[in-house]
Amino acid sequence: MIKHKIHIYLLYSKKVIRKKKLILCFLTLLVVSGCSSIPKNTSNACSIFSEKYFWFKNALATEKKWGAPIELQMAIIKRESSFDWLAKPERTKIFKVIPWKRPSSSFGYSQAVIGTWDMYKQDTGNNLALRIRFKDSSDFIGWYIHQTNKKLRISKKDYYRQYLAYHEGWGNYKNYKNKTNVVSYAREVSSQARKYKRQLKKCKSRLDRNKFIFF
Repeated sequence: MIKHKIHIYLLYSKKVIRKKKLILCFLTLLVVSGCSSIPKNTSNACSIFSEKYFWFKNALATEKKWGAPIELQMAIIKRESSFDWLAKPERTKIFKVIPWKRPSSSFGYSQAVIGTWDMYKQDTGNNLALRIRFKDSSDFIGWYIHQTNKKLRISKKDYYRQYLAYHEGWGNYKNYKNKTNVVSYAREVSSQARKYKRQLKKCKSRLDRNKFIFF
């Protein structure tokens, strides 16, 4: 009798484990399906959104929610990760040969570090947000731009200074003049954002026609 009960319990345990594995696989597939390949032409906003239409919906939702211009969101992502959802900083090397630690915990489209990402999740209540998901990365950037506007009084349309604050952080923003490479990056982002803005004027109304497609 006892052996029979043990046998039933073991069979039940195996079924539970199997179910959990199936659920985990399903969730993994959902996450991966929400991530995608790098767009073919990352220099053209119309081309990006024609290829990745739901990215447009995500970026537009972020713009409406946080007041963060679509073109600035996209220019930051291009600069930070080149639209690679698995982007990470290169590892440092010991004696210029042996791979060592990465210089920071930056990851995903937005290259957000763990500390700031956790701050974003706590502040917005978006506890399931993932750095490898475009929708969450777009919302994070919008949140960051909004916070920069509040903390440093930098206009959300000031592409140059908004990126400086994004790259350096709110506390280190005032020291950006000492870093020529960061100034160069900010100029690049500003230039790219302006290009994206000009491009979007030609295709935004067409992209926005499907207002009833949900995501």
